[in-house]
Amino acid sequence: MPQVSGDVSMSYVLALTGGIATGKSTADNFFKKKKIPVIDCDQIAHELMKPDQASWQAVKNNFGKEYLNPNQTINRKKLGQLVFNDKNALAKLNQLTHPLIFAKTIQKIKEYQNSSLIILDAPVYFESGMDKKNIANGVLVITLPFELQLKRLKERNQLTDEEAKARINSQIPLKKKAQMADFVIANTGTIKELENKLEQILIKIKKEG
Repeated sequence: MPQVSGDVSMSYVLALTGGIATGKSTADNFFKKKKIPVIDCDQIAHELMKPDQASWQAVKNNFGKEYLNPNQTINRKKLGQLVFNDKNALAKLNQLTHPLIFAKTIQKIKEYQNSSLIILDAPVYFESGMDKKNIANGVLVITLPFELQLKRLKERNQLTDEEAKARINSQIPLKKKAQMADFVIANTGTIKELENKLEQILIKIKKEG
């Protein structure tokens, strides 16, 4: 069982990861319909980036006020253009924000520790080093062929080919993530097909438990 700040959680924590635009949000919706709690690390990251929150303060102090909008929110487009094209800037941003996100994630896991299963949606689970912190019992990676991932990302975020590739390349390759996972799903079909695959994983986890 995962160690949560010295306490043993009775929950099975399943880390859900993959690449950008591979279908994690669709998987989240499936788990929510099953009344399984989902901790969304992206949502935690967004909360921490709100004005006067910890990550916002870190960005302002380390990157400068030029990355703030007139209303003091983070200029995500400008910051994204910087970090997705500059590995050192991305590493700096991650170094500043990942520990903050991790601390909040631990807090959330504790809140749900009476649940038998918790989904931890962590897009940068491996990149942030969460895999080395012993907080999940299993890891599920959702994969896609590169060209399909690129197409979905461009359509979803209205990005150019170059912008989308920069975002995909900022993460560990899906093939490598799949090798480190306990469960792997290729999301190349319909939503129903993805849900059927997720259902099979729930059955496996229940049997193991």
